[in-house]
Amino acid sequence: QVQLVESGGGLVQPGGSLRLSCVASGFTLANYAIGWFRQAPGKEREEVSCTSSSTDGSTYYTDSVKGRFTISRHNAKSTVYLQMNSLKPEDTAVYYCATGFYATCGYEYEQWGQGTHVTVSS
Repeated sequence: QVQLVESGGGLVQPGGSLRLSCVASGFTLANYAIGWFRQAPGKEREEVSCTSSSTDGSTYYTDSVKGRFTISRHNAKSTVYLQMNSLKPEDTAVYYCATGFYATCGYEYEQWGQGTHVTVSS
């Protein structure tokens, strides 16, 4: 069964850090691009970051997180991470990982996780 499961969300103060995990099952993670998205209350979902397949190796970050967030993958653990540093209140959202079963980023996503909540507040 194909599945993505996120974890690692929580409450953190501004300036703090969190590391989100996305564990994949039912397919070979190394072969596919994985994206991280977020959706804040009352806002549209946005793509935060993406990592292409291990063969391609390219990554993508939306401008608002460049220099603060880092995406990485551990294929042996079938896990993609999103390290989030210098968090801001505007990073508060539900974070999702997803795949479209393409090797590179930039294509439509079809398999989604259930999401993990991130709240940045003092």
